[in-house]
Amino acid sequence: MELEKLVRPNILKLEPYSCARNEFSGTASVWLDANESPFNGPYNRYPDPLQMQVKQQLSAIKGVPVESIFLGNGSDECIDLMYRIFCTPGIDNVVAMSPSYGMYQVCADVNDVEYRTVPLNDDFSVNFDAMLEAADEHTKVMWICSPNNPTGTAADAADLLNFGKRAKCIVVIDEAYIDFSSKPTMLTHLAELPNVVVMQTLSKAWGSAGVRLGMAFAQPAIIALMNNVKYPYNVNMLTQQYALERLASRDEVAQQVETLLNEREWLIKALSQAEAVKHIYPTDANFVLVRVDDADALYKALLGQGTVVRNRNRVSMCQGCLRITVGTHQENVTLMNQINEYAR
Repeated sequence: MELEKLVRPNILKLEPYSCARNEFSGTASVWLDANESPFNGPYNRYPDPLQMQVKQQLSAIKGVPVESIFLGNGSDECIDLMYRIFCTPGIDNVVAMSPSYGMYQVCADVNDVEYRTVPLNDDFSVNFDAMLEAADEHTKVMWICSPNNPTGTAADAADLLNFGKRAKCIVVIDEAYIDFSSKPTMLTHLAELPNVVVMQTLSKAWGSAGVRLGMAFAQPAIIALMNNVKYPYNVNMLTQQYALERLASRDEVAQQVETLLNEREWLIKALSQAEAVKHIYPTDANFVLVRVDDADALYKALLGQGTVVRNRNRVSMCQGCLRITVGTHQENVTLMNQINEYAR
């Protein structure tokens, strides 16, 4: 793959902004280079624009070199950067599986990029051949969410590897829910896939959605482009400090994931016995997609009792469905009591 042929010409020519902390990254006793206030330390200082301490910790955890890691203000920043780097507005297009995460299309619309969708198979598996057929010479990015939101289905690693090798554009594999999946991460295949970007997040298994820290992993050339285009200080000091603390709690997070997987099994069994539930779709995520007798009515009934689930009734292929996140055992029990009460 010739990366230069996929990148927008103006991005290839871009002279990135060089902030004060890019030009000097050592230690000093007097800081007079960035027009910061000398008061209210340490918050008076700009944060590390490349988040090196966090990346070093992630590198040890994920087994990926530091130069292959990008950190963003949530995964949404990583998504938007794919459009800004590779897609010329009004000319290029992207191809995505459908249904899937809605921000892929929102970012396409914001960036004036044609968004082509390929329906999932009836079993919610990805139709890889159809996605390749939907592409043309102006296709710059393909989106694969695995495990997928809202279906919960995960693709086989062999299929993803084959797809990445066949595609003639950037392939983004969104692994936001990978920690809950029986399928392995694609991070171990990055060396074989120079055109693939793997996204992960602290929002789900790491329990840190409010912090907004997304991760992208790719070949250093792609990461360098992302660093050139991002805002200089896109991840603030407080987020970096928190991330270091949270990443040090791997054992705690692993126990929480195990608890949620057990709760997912309990919830699926309980849902299978509920009269209002007509079908439960297989899931590799921390949520369950279920088809019910009247999605709108059940959704409103649950809201009336203070329980919020996601109504997916108007999403393609998800008519009549609710998406239910796995909660604590007490939350799951409360939900099931309310669903069973609704059916009476």
